[in-house]
Amino acid sequence: MSIVSQVILKADDELRYPSSGELQGIKTFLDSGLQRLKIAETLAENEKKIVEKASRELFRKRPDFRAPGGNAAGQKQYNQCIRDFGWYLRLVTYGVLAGDKEPIESIGLIGVKEMYNSLGVPLNGMVESIRCLKEASLGLLTKEEAEETAPYFDYMVQCMA
Repeated sequence: MSIVSQVILKADDELRYPSSGELQGIKTFLDSGLQRLKIAETLAENEKKIVEKASRELFRKRPDFRAPGGNAAGQKQYNQCIRDFGWYLRLVTYGVLAGDKEPIESIGLIGVKEMYNSLGVPLNGMVESIRCLKEASLGLLTKEEAEETAPYFDYMVQCMA
């Protein structure tokens, strides 16, 4: 849900008009819209490149994941891992577009720890994979765009740690 929706719903729940501070928040959100769109476009257009770079780095750091008995040892497990990289990158774009972490949580992080634990996927490996994804992504963005985007990756790491 975007900041605009949040402000409107909160004001309506309280039977009032949005405050000047809330309106300023909406203005800031709208003023940053072109930058957020550019970030989302860059990440979407470079998904394959980002995922390839991040997965190479993860498996360089953690070769045990690809070794026999590792969570990405077989082709099926490896493909699922790569699929998840793309999914987490997409979640970041949702957050960037909304200007809020709520879509990341509601779409992708509720129950993620329990799911990975039940599948025997080490959470420290997932945290490391998100960090690799972050570095691969931020390398394609300007300094300002990276500053806008980094907190969404950090939020996912925090939720998984």
